[in-house]
Amino acid sequence: MVSRIDRARVVDAALELLNEVGLDGLTLRRIAQRLNVQAPALYWHFANKQELLDEMATEMFRRMTMPLLAQGPDGPGYGATWQEAVFSSCRAVRRELLRYRDGGKVFSGTRMTDDSHMLPLNSYLSLFAEAGFSPGEAARAWWTAYNFTVGLVIEEQSVYPEPGDPESRGPESRDPAYDLDARERTFGERYPLAAQAGRETFGDLDRSFESGLRIIVAGIEATKGMA
Repeated sequence: MVSRIDRARVVDAALELLNEVGLDGLTLRRIAQRLNVQAPALYWHFANKQELLDEMATEMFRRMTMPLLAQGPDGPGYGATWQEAVFSSCRAVRRELLRYRDGGKVFSGTRMTDDSHMLPLNSYLSLFAEAGFSPGEAARAWWTAYNFTVGLVIEEQSVYPEPGDPESRGPESRDPAYDLDARERTFGERYPLAAQAGRETFGDLDRSFESGLRIIVAGIEATKGMA
């Protein structure tokens, strides 16, 4: 029996549906309905939801690295320095994950299903090696920047649950639970610094992201050769 669907179609449908129902609402039954097939047909391609999430994360990664791969024949166009690589790669990850509802949660904790991540990662780490970092230092630098980015996206998507480009979202897309004025009225008198920290943390998320990357880059520079 030949299935009328393949893995790519299932993943495309799952990513489309993710934007409508979020991670909690994403089920194999709903994906099957979207594809107009019976749910058991999906098990030809994915044994369970986790396998599907792994493939979804892999496809998201392919899409986020496509612009980098297109910048030159010799590998990803991260930039001339490792510092530029940190900023360009993390911006690409954040931008792609924000395109999907719960994109950060989908991406976190999943496993790549092919080797499409190896060339970008190898090229990224090579910039650190050329700058005199040890393989361990380079790997830890990447791991730190990567986890900061994915973690920030998860927090960011709790404030702005609707998927899309951060430059195009307005105040109406902000979750009402993150009313910073109300927070300061409630807590500001007793906990002024904590209330102010909430505005700094959840106010301008673009600035928070860029500031965090600068802190990470400064930390990488400061700890080079220490471990």
